[in-house]
Amino acid sequence: MRPAAKTGAEDSRATSATPDVQGPPATQENLLLRLAVEHFLFEEAAHLDNWRLDEWLALFTEDARYVVPATDLPNGDPRRDLMLIDDDARRLRGRVARLKSRYAHREYPSSRTRRLITNIRLTRVEAHEIAVEASFVVYRSRAEAIAPYVGLYRYTLVRDDNSGFRIRHRRAELELERLSDHGAVSIIL
Repeated sequence: MRPAAKTGAEDSRATSATPDVQGPPATQENLLLRLAVEHFLFEEAAHLDNWRLDEWLALFTEDARYVVPATDLPNGDPRRDLMLIDDDARRLRGRVARLKSRYAHREYPSSRTRRLITNIRLTRVEAHEIAVEASFVVYRSRAEAIAPYVGLYRYTLVRDDNSGFRIRHRRAELELERLSDHGAVSIIL
């Protein structure tokens, strides 16, 4: 038996939900750049997993944005759609301050996390700005339960003469249908 042919609507859903972005050519310079970006992302993950939130916050630019779309609309636009998290630099500093205090009841004491970051791709390289995609799994351990958050990171990194890169935009698109097994997004993804 042959599989049924896809209709035009099915084809458009498949391509619009998973756009294939052609990255920059695999030159030696771009491969070295990708290695530097990977190192930066691994260090960022270590800051978060070791609860070094001030060091993590220092990785952001002053015009930074941290976005986590709703699980039912991963491609949502913060200008018109509801987001789980939509922080500018000021709100991000407030989030870190609250997470470090006793007022973050869901995270006092703090959860233990372990991040796996893979499939890192540079999707755009310009003189001072780099767009990056990476798959992630964040395992959160709390109250004798482990909950995995699975998804795709989308970064806009800017080159920084001192530290290599800084984060201008960080978006964590969850590949979850619901958060009922997790309770909430009380950690930084």
